[in-house]
Parts: sequence; C-alpha cells; structure tokens
Amino acid sequence: MSTIVLTDELRTFDVTKPEVAELVRHAQESDAADRLLTVRQALSKYKKAVFWAMFLSTSLVMEGYDLVIITSFYGQNQFIDRFGVISPKTGTKAIPAKWQTGLSNSSIVGQLAGLMVNAWAQDRFGCRQTMMFFMCWMAVMIFIPVFCNSLSVLAFGEAMCGVSWGVFQTLSTSYASEVVPTVLRPYVTAYVCMCWGGGILLSSGVVRAVAGIEGNLAWRLPFVLQWIWPIPLLIGAYFAPESPWNAVRRGKPEEARQALHRLARESPNREREVEASLAYIQHTTKLEQAETAGASFLECFQGTNLRRTEINCVVWAAQILCGNALLGYSVEFLEAAGFSELQAFDVNISLSACYIIGGVICWLLFPHLGRATIYMGGLTFMFFCLIAIGALGYVDGTGAQMAVAVLFVISTLCNMITTGPACYPIVAETPSGRLRYKTIVIGRAVYNLTGIVSNILTPRMISATAWNWGAKAGFFYAGTNLLCNIWCWFRLPETKGRTFGEIDLLFHHQVPARKFKYTKADQFSYEPEKKEAEHVE
Repeated sequence: MSTIVLTDELRTFDVTKPEVAELVRHAQESDAADRLLTVRQALSKYKKAVFWAMFLSTSLVMEGYDLVIITSFYGQNQFIDRFGVISPKTGTKAIPAKWQTGLSNSSIVGQLAGLMVNAWAQDRFGCRQTMMFFMCWMAVMIFIPVFCNSLSVLAFGEAMCGVSWGVFQTLSTSYASEVVPTVLRPYVTAYVCMCWGGGILLSSGVVRAVAGIEGNLAWRLPFVLQWIWPIPLLIGAYFAPESPWNAVRRGKPEEARQALHRLARESPNREREVEASLAYIQHTTKLEQAETAGASFLECFQGTNLRRTEINCVVWAAQILCGNALLGYSVEFLEAAGFSELQAFDVNISLSACYIIGGVICWLLFPHLGRATIYMGGLTFMFFCLIAIGALGYVDGTGAQMAVAVLFVISTLCNMITTGPACYPIVAETPSGRLRYKTIVIGRAVYNLTGIVSNILTPRMISATAWNWGAKAGFFYAGTNLLCNIWCWFRLPETKGRTFGEIDLLFHHQVPARKFKYTKADQFSYEPEKKEAEHVE
C-alpha cells in the first residue's frame, strides 16, 4: 500500500511555530477520535447534528413532490379537460408533447437560477440565512400555480418555485455532509435522496386521492398542499446551528465554535472536543485554501479541481441517464403500455414507495460496501431491467403490460437501493471544501440540463401523438446507462471512510480512481517537495 503526505505546495503554515503545532496536534486528536467512532457511538454523540441535518434535508420533499405532480397531471383527466387540446391522430384531448416539455423544463430553468444564487449566497451569508430567505420565497411563489388559468402561467409559476428548489438541492447536501462525522456522512446525505423520494411518494398518493374529484380542484388541491412545508422549515432553519465548516470559510471561528457546541452532546470533555474539532476544520480549510485560493467558479475547472468537477457532473447526470428519466413519466408510460388511468396511478404509488424502502436498505449496505461499488452495481442491474422493458415493447397483451409494471417496480427499487442514495455522499465528498458549494452547483446544473434534454426526448418517445415508442424507449436508456457505467469503471474513485483532508491529498497527488481505495493518505505528515513520497505498489 502506497502512502502520500503533505508537500510544500499544500503546506501553507509553519509547523515549527508553537501555536501552529498546537493546532495540528488538536486536529490530529479530533481526526483520531473521529475514526474510532462506530455508527452507534456517532449517533449517540452527535444526535443533535443528525437531527438538524435531517431536518433541513426535508426541504427536498417539496422538489420531489412537484416532480410527480406535474408529470402525473399529463395523465389526469381533469387536468387534460382544462388544458388539453384535441389530437388529430386520436380525436381525444391530450397535453401536447411540447407543453409537457415546457412545463417539466420550466421548473428546471428556475432551479438552474437557484443553483447559481445558492453558490454565492451560502458563501456570503451561510446556510441558515439562505435557507430562511428562500423558504419565504417559496411560500409566496406557490400562489402562482394554485391560481393559474393557462399553461403559460403555470410554467412561469413552476419556474419561480424552481428557484427555491435549486437552492435546497445543494444546500441540504452540503449542510448534511458538514455537520456530522465521517462515519455518519453517507447516512445523512443518502437521507437527502430519501426526502426527495418521500416527496414523490406523497405526491403520488395525493394525485391518486384527487382522481375522483370533479373539476379544477382535482389539480389545484395538490398545489395548495405545498404550503404545508415552508413555515415549519423556516422556523426550524432559524433555530438550527450554522455549518461550522461554512463559518470557518467565512472567517467566523467564533460562530463555528458556537455551532460545534450545539451539535455535540453534553459531556465533561465537550470543551476539549469542540476545540479539537474546530482545529481540524481550520487545518483542513488551510489545506484546501492552498489549492483553491479565490474560490471562483473558474477554479472548479483548473488543476485537480477539474477532475473533481467532472466526477460531480457525471455522477449527477447519470441519475437521469441510468433510466430514471422513464420513471418520471411512469403514469403516462404505463397508460401508453395499456394500463387504465387509475391502474397507472396505483402502480405509480408502488414505484414511489420504493424511494423510502430502498433508502433504508441502502443504509444497511453502507457499512459493508463502498460508494462506487454500490453505484456501479445499481447501474448494472438497471441496465438489464431496461433491456427487458425494451424487449417487452414488441409484445402485446396484458401479460406484457404486467411484466413492464413489475420491471418498473424492480428497477425503481434497485435504483433507490443503490444509484440514487449513493450519489449523494459521492457528490458531497469529492469536491474540495472551499469549492464544495460551487462544485455541487455545477454538477447539479449539469443534472438539470440533462433533465431538460430528457424532458424534450422522453415525452416524444412514449407519446402516442409523437414517436410512440412505448416500452421500446427502454433500449435508449439502456444505452445511456451502459455509457455511464463504463465511465464509472475508469473515473469514479472510492471515498468510503475517507476524511475531507485525506480526499484532498488523494486528488492533489492525482491518485487513479482504481487505486483510491488502497492508497494511504496522511494529512498531518510533511515531506519537502523533493522528497515527495512515490506510489509504491
């Protein structure tokens, strides 16, 4: 096993100075204590941190909720009666494919704007202030879709709501990854995915429940229910502690110290533990500043940060290209395969339940398998499911319809056990701390842009008034799934059990993805540049 250490390029402080040596000693103490924690011990010691991480992650429920609300309306009779147009091919009303694309993409355009705003706002004002402002924004903007009278106004309302969702997408992931110790990081970041899935499950149930309501209330009521979330989350964000990493990066160590006091449990040694944790954060931040001084978006595409940005972008995009794009249009897809409206809604609820069940199962896998292993394993299994779905597109009959539905459920469950939740610790851990918000923003922007392309293509693939591929669309996403998996084999590193400082060293020394798991990194040892450790297998 090779070992890598600090070099002159990364050593931005003089360890011969007593105060600096004391800082490093405290940092080593915190790092050593962090590594000894089991999951159970960490949960007991940092239960406040876990609570706040999970509470603020609940904001993603709103995005997942709207995702299914909009796409489910394309198969809801009441919505079609109000906004649909008569198809010349079928002689019945339907939402045109171009409007399906426009409505689905309008929120994504808003999310892109929110992502950009969040990258600036978190660095300037911190996580709490940013969360509170955009909760207020969300509460106001919900009025637009509730009282819209045309598809164009609905699209505008979706875009305005999407600004808040763009902020919550990256804020929740970065906050969750920064307030808990390394051993708990995959669990709280994967919970972000579960919240997103929880929103999808909730909206699936709501859409099914309003299916029997006559008139416009059937589609207005699901929008009205979005007002449940902003006020309690706003109050929670007000009382939540700030991310100590964020506070240190903004030059506010006292705020970081107060946050650490609130995040840890009461104990006789809490003061010493807080100082050690603060020293570790300051030490790691100094390492990151050596390579990312300035922390601009341009820095994300320079030096070793380009590789980190690439990983973030592809891992995010693969969330759609793995075949998840079809799942977003499950109601219309199932109706195109021969299911009735209510049958499609019922199956959709089963699909949405997989997001919660799968996330819990994934928690059980994290102690035993690496993130990259879980991620690639999920892609592989989904590839074969998509091939089978595509093949069933050439078969007629109720048996084929049922087989498609079963494969949809199996594929969704697999995705939410593996690829879905494993994405979040990967994208939270691979960026440098100074560029974490910006790198996640860029990756999530690529995800949203991929979603825009998918929302243009997928409705046309499955719509009877467009390309009418039906289940054959599975072949297309099997191809994109395979390309993503090939990239993962050569470029996706394993970060399981690594601290942020170790990950910084591994990227700085340009360790290949396949060797990440087996290379030892010591972020406290130092050798001059001319004596830099070589990789010796």
